[in-house]
Amino acid sequence: MERKKSIRKPSLPSLILTSDWHLREDTPTCFTGDWHQEQWKAVKVIRNLQAMYNCPVIHAGDLFHHWKPSPRLLSQALYFLPEQFYTIYGQHDLPQHNWKLREKSGLHTLEAAGRLTVLDGWHYGQTPDGTGMLGAYGRMICVWHHLTYIDKPFPGVSGGMAEGILRKYPKYDLIVTGDNHTSFTVAYKGRRLVNPGNLTRQAADQIDYKPRVALWYAEDNVIEWVPLPMQKGVISRDHITKVEERDKRIHAFITQLSEDWDVELSFEKNLERFQQANDVEEDVMQIIYESLERNIRK
Repeated sequence: MERKKSIRKPSLPSLILTSDWHLREDTPTCFTGDWHQEQWKAVKVIRNLQAMYNCPVIHAGDLFHHWKPSPRLLSQALYFLPEQFYTIYGQHDLPQHNWKLREKSGLHTLEAAGRLTVLDGWHYGQTPDGTGMLGAYGRMICVWHHLTYIDKPFPGVSGGMAEGILRKYPKYDLIVTGDNHTSFTVAYKGRRLVNPGNLTRQAADQIDYKPRVALWYAEDNVIEWVPLPMQKGVISRDHITKVEERDKRIHAFITQLSEDWDVELSFEKNLERFQQANDVEEDVMQIIYESLERNIRK
């Protein structure tokens, strides 16, 4: 829901809401344009918004695409991150997705350097307990890296429906979620959930997606979406088509094998047939059989 026009004098935003930057040095397989330009230009827009409004930036997890960023990527993050930057840990920020290993991560390095602040929010794998961050106008805020959606993307998916989460946690005036790379907002009885979505398009299924960032106005608990810059015509499905064609060739090969060979359950029998069909030398077969016997005895 976008911020409606009012006859009152407009206030300044209290927070900038964003998530899932997935900062990376390598170019996503689907991306055919200038990746570094795409990534850092979007970051600079948020940095400029923070400087313009002098308000905190709240990030809902997965700052990096991999928990161990390269030295170059880490130094770029040190330079380009906005001031007053607050975040939580997403699964991509954690070694082995393990909260206990967080001190090994690039995100922890930025925290130790004083470049950002890790919130006492609800990191990946954690569940809110009703406590949160107190925001402007006494609003209670929850920041949570948890897959959230308006409609289930596919059967059996984990996570939660946005309105259901608002019902389940009535103490929070604002819930900011990360992990779902699609941006949306849902309001329920004067309270709001915002899922900012990702910073950039990194998958072929986002060919028509338009990344954006949210400005949150605490007094009325409403948001205003700000579009992020993006290059046109740079998302491709070619790599998916190539994989599909490869899979078809593999399937055809396996089908041909099954038609030409009456495969035995016994590995040894299949080995004998392979030797006969391909005229494998006896000394080679002897080495194979000896190796098999050693492994059976282990």
